[in-house]
Amino acid sequence: MPALLTARVAAGDRVAYVTNNATTHSSDYQARLEGFGAPYHPSAVVTSAQASAVWTRDNLPDVRRVLASGTPGLARELSEAGFDVVHAADVADLMRASRADGYDLAGRPDAVVVGLDPEMTYLRLAAAADCVRAGAVLVATNRDPMFPTEYGFRPGAGSAVTAIETAARTPARVTVGKPGPYLLEVAIRRAGSRAADAVMIGDALSDIVAGKAVGARTVLVLTGITSAAAAAALTGDERPTRVAADAAELALVLDELAGEIDG
Repeated sequence: MPALLTARVAAGDRVAYVTNNATTHSSDYQARLEGFGAPYHPSAVVTSAQASAVWTRDNLPDVRRVLASGTPGLARELSEAGFDVVHAADVADLMRASRADGYDLAGRPDAVVVGLDPEMTYLRLAAAADCVRAGAVLVATNRDPMFPTEYGFRPGAGSAVTAIETAARTPARVTVGKPGPYLLEVAIRRAGSRAADAVMIGDALSDIVAGKAVGARTVLVLTGITSAAAAAALTGDERPTRVAADAAELALVLDELAGEIDG
């Protein structure tokens, strides 16, 4: 796959990587992608953490202070977007020191942005819910309920979002990640392209739904959990434009789609 992407870039295509991962700063993908031999450019990586910071900045102009319920990578993305960032862990420490829920946090956050927090505690959950109940806008990086690890499936960002929504009795204003279109909209805008000229390649059905939501052509690669038989039976928003079994077949599909776009 990296060799194919490098060849597409050499042919004049622009490659972007979009991910629901909200734990890692977008710049941390450079070593990983280059280690795979894949083409890399700083503007080509769009994570749900970075896109959540962009969405909050562009759609909530009155927001200045943000509670980051997640990892340092999420907090860094929010800080680089110009926000005064408060960490849920720090608020939890204030709550613990006060030995009561009536802690005093000067200048409550205007928004709470929630990603995966592998060190989530009861007080961190309470801190986020307190801020939302006090009027902060709740922004979900993504709603992935779980993610695979070498130890099996573990709770994802969506589990944390649901917990905070339940505790605050307030739904998130927006969910930024896939299967919604926003990650792709950011990537396409950065590339200076049009959705109609874009091709979304993925091995998950959320990739296909996101691509169709933004108006792009979609290719489902059968390297994930979807079999050829299951792919043939897909309907509606989950039905891709094309299906490719592997990188070799994907190369042929991309050539066909490029010809259709040029034509």
